Amino acid sequence: MITLEDVKKHPAVDAYIVVSDRNLEILGYTEHGRRHVGLVAKRARQILAALEYDERTVELAAIAAYLHDIGNAINRHEHASSGAVLAHVLLSQMGMEPHEIAEIVAAIGSHDEGGCEPVNPLSAALILADKSDVHRSRVRNPDMIKFDIHDRVNYAVERSQIEVRKDERLIKLDLQIDTKISPIAEYFEIFMERMLYCKRAANLLQCEFSLIINSNKMW
Repeated sequence: MITLEDVKKHPAVDAYIVVSDRNLEILGYTEHGRRHVGLVAKRARQILAALEYDERTVELAAIAAYLHDIGNAINRHEHASSGAVLAHVLLSQMGMEPHEIAEIVAAIGSHDEGGCEPVNPLSAALILADKSDVHRSRVRNPDMIKFDIHDRVNYAVERSQIEVRKDERLIKLDLQIDTKISPIAEYFEIFMERMLYCKRAANLLQCEFSLIINSNKMW
């Protein structure tokens, strides 16, 4: 069976990740390279493992998470759909079982909050892991925080952790934000839609979603 480590070793996968990140850097976006996809894969794995999904489902979630942004190599617009197609080609070449590919491409194709919905446990874990990666390490040029609200909010986040409490059926995103850099209101200004999407993803996993900012429950 194809594993995340097999996917990481595929030269085309790494090429798409590198080019995707380069394209987004040119467009002025935060980091979307190996650090981001590696962290999202780790968190997606942790979410489903904590909820006691079977090992193969957990592994497929990590693979979907690692591949979720490769569509940016083609275009930022509708990158979820193009990324799903690219993932299908790559995983087929690697010899993955068709039913597993189908679950992965469904997750990748539905990970963007713009008009999509979580459709399976893989997609729910991917959404929560992806949207939780808000942190100053993603900001490429700290000078831009004076001019760009996305860079400013990301740079203000000093800690971002996601916690799963299986017995309580609760998934919690815990942020520490430096309000001298960005007020909490700016976080909601740009990320409200993402938080609503996280709520729907948690619901698919039969959990509630909670947002904690600076030790205060916001959601």
